Amino acid sequence: MAGDSRLSVFSSVLEDMERVYLHDRRPWMIGYSGGKDSSLLTMLAFEMLERIPKEKRWKPIYVVSSDTRLENPVVSLYMHASNRKIGRYAHENNLPVISEIIYPKDEETFWTLVIGKGYPTPEPPGFRWCTERLKINPMNRFVDGIIQEHGEVVILLGVRKGESGTRKRSIESREIEGRLLQHHETLPKAWVFNPLAEVPNEFVWPYLLKGDGIAPWGTDLKKLYAMYRGSDLSEEQSVIGQVDISKMPVTGNSRFGCWCCTIVKEDKSLANFIAKGSNELAPLRDFRNWLVSIRQDPAYREKHRANGKVYRKSDGEVGLGPFTLDAREEILRRLLALQKRTGFSLISEGELRLIDRAWEDEGDLSRRRLVDAYRDVMGKKLPWDEEKRALMDEDFLRELEDLCDRNGLPFEAIGKVLMAVEKGRVGKTRDALRKSAKRILSQEYLHQDALREGEEA
Repeated sequence: MAGDSRLSVFSSVLEDMERVYLHDRRPWMIGYSGGKDSSLLTMLAFEMLERIPKEKRWKPIYVVSSDTRLENPVVSLYMHASNRKIGRYAHENNLPVISEIIYPKDEETFWTLVIGKGYPTPEPPGFRWCTERLKINPMNRFVDGIIQEHGEVVILLGVRKGESGTRKRSIESREIEGRLLQHHETLPKAWVFNPLAEVPNEFVWPYLLKGDGIAPWGTDLKKLYAMYRGSDLSEEQSVIGQVDISKMPVTGNSRFGCWCCTIVKEDKSLANFIAKGSNELAPLRDFRNWLVSIRQDPAYREKHRANGKVYRKSDGEVGLGPFTLDAREEILRRLLALQKRTGFSLISEGELRLIDRAWEDEGDLSRRRLVDAYRDVMGKKLPWDEEKRALMDEDFLRELEDLCDRNGLPFEAIGKVLMAVEKGRVGKTRDALRKSAKRILSQEYLHQDALREGEEA
């Protein structure tokens, strides 16, 4: 790269990074997704550290990968392996780089909320409850931990103005002329450093693939290039000829997201992986498409919100609420079958425990709905299977359900009351149990016929 404009661009970036690093003792944090921009930023951080004296490498750089538990399995394996290599390389070379992988809490994962509590899957344009819980909250918790330990933190971003017009405007709106650091918009003790902002698109891949294309920590970045090769080659054209394309699998797209994302009409990244030979991902695509198809199907949804409220849409139709318990069981069974078929780890035991508890709160008087589903599909028992005992025997449950049907009573609500009473036997007063039962039986959807009659009178 010597003698061309790319050299001066990255020399300037390294100088800025060195200046900011040596300025104070505030630790750095890099969000490392394994993608091209975070790889470039991490590579430059290593190069910056290795060119300053050892005695001045006085503060840590945290390289943090966020695993939503919904990553494309191919991309996830690459990211995890690279993160481990970063930590190992830093340790072996006595560099103050700490690699970490963070996850959402079990109670905030996609499957805990969709299968456990019946959350409708995210939908465009604005119903995107997943991003905050799966990405923002885990990262904010990690940043808060660094701030508690060190007082402040500098967060390095790998965004570039050249990525898009929108990204360019977003970066420029936060710049403070003449300064390299800006206050974080929501974290008062965090600062933002954006060293790659002026790096053009066409400079990224040549720098990543310079020499033999091996990152300082040992990851083969030609594999990353292969994953990016897809329908959009706008950023990759400049390096064709520097790698032997004929010997490299061509898979992927320029954006990697959650494999079961229901926001997009079609997951182009997943489709490109499959089209280029990753056939093991085809069942994930099929499951994702089915999940999209049931979202607006009234047969899979309650006719009231989770709090029991009934609402009507602008066309007068009753709005849909959470997924029904039957729908959630079907989603779980299909997901477990997918996990068994592919060998990919798609749902954890921690999530299954929370889903089990949520279903009990929903009135699963058998208390075995989840563990039986797991045993049926997976052919083995969960560790807590033997602990699960029905609140009432099957004959009584059938009689109770029949009694509810004959008297027009909602079996679901009766089950919730009975389960609330059972769980409240220890530690709750009779008055508290009475209030709990009253709250359940007073929910609006149980009385909508009477309310409608009152409105018409």
